[in-house]
Amino acid sequence: MAKDLLRYLETHDREFSKGQKAIARYIRDHYEKAAFMTAAKLGAASGTSESTVVRFASEVGYKGYPELAEALRELVRNKLTSTERMAITDRIYREEDMVTKVMNADAESIRETLSGLDKKVFHDAVEAILSAGHIYVIGVRSSSAPASFLAFYLNLMLPGVKQISSNTASEVFEQLLHAGKDDVVVGISYPRYSRRTVKAVRLARAQGAKTIAITDSKTSPLAEAADLALLARGAMVSFVDSLIAPMSLINALIVAVGMQRKEDVYANFEKLEKIWDEYEVYEKIK
Repeated sequence: MAKDLLRYLETHDREFSKGQKAIARYIRDHYEKAAFMTAAKLGAASGTSESTVVRFASEVGYKGYPELAEALRELVRNKLTSTERMAITDRIYREEDMVTKVMNADAESIRETLSGLDKKVFHDAVEAILSAGHIYVIGVRSSSAPASFLAFYLNLMLPGVKQISSNTASEVFEQLLHAGKDDVVVGISYPRYSRRTVKAVRLARAQGAKTIAITDSKTSPLAEAADLALLARGAMVSFVDSLIAPMSLINALIVAVGMQRKEDVYANFEKLEKIWDEYEVYEKIK
């Protein structure tokens, strides 16, 4: 509903009470500020009260104010440019203990991700990966880091793992040419969503492959394109999208896959340790 919230507030303005009109007007005019306000602060900014803001959130279809605030933050993540986001952050973080503020926000993202995680979808994703003939992982731009991390560890445990390189759109589709019904494609994308990743997942699904999205919400275009959607909150920190919660979810996915194949994984790592030692991959600590 985030992407339609501003339109909803405008078209339903006549139905609101005087206080609700004031809140709706403030959100429409200053949604980038309202997204990071408490209910009390939004009440003060709109000339109403905290209780009026809480009731307003329910009036417009949310379970409570935190859900409305999250919808506004999603709107900010999707709509604003990096320079606009930088300007917002300058107001939010001004004269604050930066490291405490940012790390607390990351910790909260992990807590919210865990509380909202669909454990059945997580289990289904693990089973799909374990039963796949080939596993393709794609993530571009800022999502390339978690994609590389996931592909790296899956490759140590399972055969047939490939990270899709994304220099051009044609290369992405060419690498997925043979992905079919026995395979799994994992796509990772966060606002602003990569069109290339979404299209790649759609192509793989059309070819019969099982598709898994790691993204931030059910309304994400990547979630809508995939068979399974693992949702992990991506917090906006300045012009940076914090991917701490997605990385934590990916950690859990890797461990869950490994625990299902303990004997194979143990044997793989025994071989790898001998190779790493022989070819001096790591520094030896004396």
